[in-house]
Amino acid sequence: MQLIDGKAISEQVKQEIAAEVAELVAKGGKRPHLAAILVGHDGGSETYVAAKVKACEVCGFKSSLIRFESDVTEEDLLNKVKELNEDVDVDGFIVQLPLPKHISEQKVIETIDYRKDVDGFHPINVGRMSIGLPCYVSATPNGILELLKRYNIETSGKKCVVLGRSNIVGKPMASLMMQKAYPGDATVTVCHSRSKDLVKECQEADIIIAALGQPNFLKGSMVKDGAVVIDVGTTRVPSDKTKSGFKLTGDVLFEEVAPKCSFITPVPGGVGPMTIVSLMKNTLLAGKKEIYK
Repeated sequence: MQLIDGKAISEQVKQEIAAEVAELVAKGGKRPHLAAILVGHDGGSETYVAAKVKACEVCGFKSSLIRFESDVTEEDLLNKVKELNEDVDVDGFIVQLPLPKHISEQKVIETIDYRKDVDGFHPINVGRMSIGLPCYVSATPNGILELLKRYNIETSGKKCVVLGRSNIVGKPMASLMMQKAYPGDATVTVCHSRSKDLVKECQEADIIIAALGQPNFLKGSMVKDGAVVIDVGTTRVPSDKTKSGFKLTGDVLFEEVAPKCSFITPVPGGVGPMTIVSLMKNTLLAGKKEIYK
């Protein structure tokens, strides 16, 4: 069993980006600029945004953080989004999700200029991705592809099961694993809460990508020997063993599943760090105007 070290790979990729940015700036090019909008004080969102700002520093990007209280009106938030769309210095920006209930996330996503949508959530980027055109691929699926690539994991012709059908991970992941590319060319099955033979599907899979948000869902009995397991889940579960009183738990019951795998990602330290790195890669593409002129 080989542990897929997302933390080490993410550091490696950040250094590669930093070298490219240094070269870009040395040649008189513009330093890429990523902006983030944070609404309210959700603990998870605060942590993510802080990590994104830190990653920008490592990569040599300029970054801006725009904060709103959770009672901000939808109109005010949309106006800020439009302002960033128009700001020529900002190459890419994100609105950290989730948003308070009174704001339509879909409306916010659709208001973002797709050419600056480095999260890859805009319908134009999602549509382009699904038919294999150049676009900003959403961060978590993109990070998973990078891990599969860096560990030379064979995907062509393999049976891949994606657990979960969210717009952020499940659907794009399934679409990417089907494409005529590496990583890709897999036979993909998407399982979810209504799937009848979920256990059987998992037992037959060469690659399982678990993105349900249900702690310890995937048990040892559901995985065949030699499978590759990618755990996207990050749920805060109460724990008396940590100072904070909780621990991050994946969708995979690691102790049972790991011994059967050829490759597996841990939680934390697997997919998580790669998500932020993918955002950095998209920001570099936006800065260089490589996808949209």
